[in-house]
Amino acid sequence: MSAKRPLVIVGPTAVGKTALAIKLSKLLNGELVGTDSMQIYRGMDIGTAKPTAIELGDVRHHMLDLRNVQHSADVAEFQELARQSIEQIRKRDRLPIVVGGSVLYVNAVLDNFEFPGTNAEIRSKYELLLENEGAASLHSRLEVIDPDAASRISATNGRRIVRALEVNEITGKRYQASLENVQEFIPSCRVGLEIDRQVLDQRITMRIDSMFAAGFIQEVESLLDQGLAQGVTARRAIGYSQVLSYLLGELSFDDARAQMIYATSKFARRQQRWFRQDPRIAWFAWDAPNLAEQVSSHFDVVLSSQ
Repeated sequence: MSAKRPLVIVGPTAVGKTALAIKLSKLLNGELVGTDSMQIYRGMDIGTAKPTAIELGDVRHHMLDLRNVQHSADVAEFQELARQSIEQIRKRDRLPIVVGGSVLYVNAVLDNFEFPGTNAEIRSKYELLLENEGAASLHSRLEVIDPDAASRISATNGRRIVRALEVNEITGKRYQASLENVQEFIPSCRVGLEIDRQVLDQRITMRIDSMFAAGFIQEVESLLDQGLAQGVTARRAIGYSQVLSYLLGELSFDDARAQMIYATSKFARRQQRWFRQDPRIAWFAWDAPNLAEQVSSHFDVVLSSQ
């Protein structure tokens, strides 16, 4: 069973996690399990940097294109689907390679997180407040009710703010308390890619400009016909929300691009900060020579020590 212990690749957005995972899957007879919460939406390809069929080649990638953009996905549903994918890969005697995503989604899949249930009436109440008052206003409410959760959730992340308020009202307990002192549910070998912040900022800007050159605006226009504007979760994704504002005439193109770069860089810094606090992660330079071979060797050492 130890040979099927997942290999996990984390790090900030645009650092090269997927490219490394594809190389490792070929070296280690693996299949990829994505933990990017927005790549599960069909049609959200360019703006989520979803790997193409050409990039993947014959590598199998799970957790892509599972829902339409009107679906309101949450971390509990994502957790269940990703864990099912990992188990299916193990049954085929192949290696699950978990790649990408925020700290919450990576840890939700691999650690012993139990999420409180949901209440449609309560959630609808906070989603309506989010629509009418904005994320910053709801974040101020959360600071009063659960300051610890508020300190860990961005004031622009309306989806997670709504969930924190919903959990508090349902359970009467702090949202963050359900995410603390967790243990591994699926034992794994975790590696992270580190990168200088200035270099990362440059890569983020280049990636976003490449997205626009590849037809990102046209992608969002197409998704509007599929109900993107009505999607509670999908429409708030970084990049898509800014381009929607541009298409609605609320932002100029230059302002939408600038806000997208800023939001992506801020998210990447938050990823770096939180992943750095996890002692289970072994770190490698993103541009190290023979990186895939180095990570593969580390994985072998970890397995042999179990």
